[in-house]
Amino acid sequence: MGRLAQLFVPKDREFFDLFEAAADTALQAAGLLDRMLAEHPDHPELPAQIRELEHVGDRITHDLIHRLNTTFVTPIDREDILHLASALDDVTDLIEEVADLFVLYKIEAPMEQAQELAHLLALACAEIATAMPLLRSFADSSVHIVEVNRLENEGDRVSREAVASLFDAGIDPMVVIRWKDVFERLEEGIDATERTANVLEGIRIKNA
Repeated sequence: MGRLAQLFVPKDREFFDLFEAAADTALQAAGLLDRMLAEHPDHPELPAQIRELEHVGDRITHDLIHRLNTTFVTPIDREDILHLASALDDVTDLIEEVADLFVLYKIEAPMEQAQELAHLLALACAEIATAMPLLRSFADSSVHIVEVNRLENEGDRVSREAVASLFDAGIDPMVVIRWKDVFERLEEGIDATERTANVLEGIRIKNA
């Protein structure tokens, strides 16, 4: 291969390093949120730790965009890099929003459905983090994608039941509003993992 041709070979693998770092950051944040809800209010330090991880995720996203803007040839399509970076960033952002709502609303004890949703979110993030390294070789990650889709369906079911329970129990309207916000953010976080999984699968199929 001539030297000129070598200039057009997509050598830059740092995108994959950054994607894996973003997935790992989301996983760490989801793990802390899962622990926070399971053991609330025993660990008042966890919301701040989750917030710091959200800042880490933002820096990774910034690095991805900067690299995209300064790299002539990318290992995958530019729009796919943007979509995957955005989807991963959304996951961590939504996790941080849930933690913030607990502080903002001064929630003293989490509802069982919130704990279940946080656990489903952590499981979905674990599947994403496991699937992400497979992107380097465009290896088959369908088993992880299918599991994320299953977890998202389970999250939808739990979320619907959770919101319904708020109106069945004669709870104070202000409490209903607060918990509805929490449930919606948790469901959106799980939805974001499914979007991430779908983008990941689309990239693999396109490049297989």
